[in-house]
Amino acid sequence: MTTATTPSTPPLASDDPSHSLRWSPRLWGTLVVLCAAMFLDALDVSMVGVALPSIGAELGLSTSALQWVVSGYVLGYGGLLLLGGRAADLLGRRRVFLVALGVFAAASLLGGLVDSGPLLIATRFLKGVSAAFTAPAGLSIITTTFAEGPARNRALSIYTTCGASGFSLGLVLSGLLTSAGWRWTFLMPVPVALIALAFAARLLPRQAAPERGAGGYDVAGAITGTGALLLLVFTVTEAQGAGWASLRTLGSLAVVAVLATAFLVIESRTAHPLVRLGIFRNGGVSRANLTAATIFGSYAGFQFIVTLYLQRLLDWSALEMALGLLPAGALVALSATRMGAIVDRFGTNRLLVIGVTALTAGYALFLRLDEHSSYVGLVLPSMVLLGIGFALAFPSVNIAATSGVADEEQGLASGLVNTAFQVGSAVVLAVTTAVITAGSDGGETPAAQLDGYRPALLLVTGVALAGLLVTVVGAVVERRRREPAPVPDYRYERAEELVKG
Repeated sequence: MTTATTPSTPPLASDDPSHSLRWSPRLWGTLVVLCAAMFLDALDVSMVGVALPSIGAELGLSTSALQWVVSGYVLGYGGLLLLGGRAADLLGRRRVFLVALGVFAAASLLGGLVDSGPLLIATRFLKGVSAAFTAPAGLSIITTTFAEGPARNRALSIYTTCGASGFSLGLVLSGLLTSAGWRWTFLMPVPVALIALAFAARLLPRQAAPERGAGGYDVAGAITGTGALLLLVFTVTEAQGAGWASLRTLGSLAVVAVLATAFLVIESRTAHPLVRLGIFRNGGVSRANLTAATIFGSYAGFQFIVTLYLQRLLDWSALEMALGLLPAGALVALSATRMGAIVDRFGTNRLLVIGVTALTAGYALFLRLDEHSSYVGLVLPSMVLLGIGFALAFPSVNIAATSGVADEEQGLASGLVNTAFQVGSAVVLAVTTAVITAGSDGGETPAAQLDGYRPALLLVTGVALAGLLVTVVGAVVERRRREPAPVPDYRYERAEELVKG
């Protein structure tokens, strides 16, 4: 285990964010650096999508190979997040963040220069791995630097809305950059990452070196847990091509179950587990992770459907589609500086209910799609609702997932919620793709495409409804927990005693 965080320079300590929202330039700089890394991580998830046709044409990649340009990143990111979060706790958050951000910059540069499909996929996997370490390390630096309460809520709101903005604006930037050449979608993050790295080395608070023998390394847990996550993401990604009922898919899922069972057994018995299972006794943390999986999973499926619908059926260009989705990202970005105060006033549970309701309504409204839908009549209302939903739900779920967790386990809590985002995204996207293929039956006519999109939209809406149910239960549980216990009226007991006497 790492010891308590000890800043190396007095200015950061003197800011004392526990008691004041008036932060010094140094503290603001720390937050901006972490936000930049989070923005790049999220940006990379969505930015490559629009560039895929150009990449395939230049490098001669098949459709299945192109899929791995996206899936390689998700595999590294989703599969290693738990390990990344625990490494931040054990090796030092600052050290892990700096090394991983440097690897991210190098992999981005290589990705923009290679002329080989397999090498490009390898750089994408490497970027995913680096993001799996920067995301939980950055989030845990915030939660250990800013005390739980208004200061942390404000910092987390800014941080998470930067991530949501990166994910939402990735399509817009990709449309602009791809018009100049697909390689720019890989090269653009390089200077941003290097500048962030230079400032991070100066601004991030230092930690005392972990005491030898104080923590220990759960090697068996790391192997089984990471193996289970990697194989799960790989299996659901490949299931569309291999078939969900194929021996290969079922066999892989069986191995995932065996690895997951072994992981749980190991974690329950080891003295220093990779994931302390007792963390899930915190109901708020457990519900936040379930909600995170549904939020990101439903949005990943929806974005995939909308991309196909607008480009294939309505014949929009990549840039037109990117600009059409801009309102959602703009609403999230504009809300960044205000969400902390909103969370303080209304609480995370109430905002989660409102936010996930808005997301569900946005998906449901899109069920009205047809061959001649207009932007104002169909797309814009859903984008506005999705922007409102993400602005409210994304910061709230991150705050809920790290609340009530000790400093030495903030990396673990951050890794868990980020894992929930990525695994939920991978699973729901894979199922959405299967539903579209089955519904359209391989047809390319507008009617056949709509027969695939509508049931897929119902699936996405159902996933969001499941998330809404979890948030409603959480709000009810939290409300009952805070209600004061009834005070007994002893007058009636005394009166009964007098009557009996």
